[in-house]
Amino acid sequence: MRGDETPSEMIALAYGMEMGLGAFYQNLIETTEDADLKALFNKLAEIEGHHKQRLFDVLTEIEPPGKSIEEYEAEIKPGILEGGFKLDDFMQKNESYLQTVSDVLELAMMLETQALDLYLRFADKSADSGSQQVLFKLADEEKSHLEALGQLIEKKSVV
Repeated sequence: MRGDETPSEMIALAYGMEMGLGAFYQNLIETTEDADLKALFNKLAEIEGHHKQRLFDVLTEIEPPGKSIEEYEAEIKPGILEGGFKLDDFMQKNESYLQTVSDVLELAMMLETQALDLYLRFADKSADSGSQQVLFKLADEEKSHLEALGQLIEKKSVV
């Protein structure tokens, strides 16, 4: 992010990060044999799908893309996770934190917190009021993601 993105560019960047995190969880689904972890990764991947839909809805409110969500997604290039991490690097550096439900939930909370911080910092830097509004909406979405993860942690009684 440069800080001078238009609202639609900001949504595209956020959408790509959601896609990256969804791919991260899909990769984990395929690599674990642990049934609890597999179920958790499925749930987290499903949540990322909801996040993408919400971003597309916000885009449609401000600048209708004139295409389906599938066509829009085909144009997005993922590779960065929420929080600004590169997918491959993140996988390698955090492999040891992907072995238990509690560690995975803590890692997911960290990623959502990083995204919240990123959106708020860029809202502060943005000179475009439309982009600021989008960034504040994205930050609010991240707050709700953190709340959902908190509920998962309570449900799993892992803290």
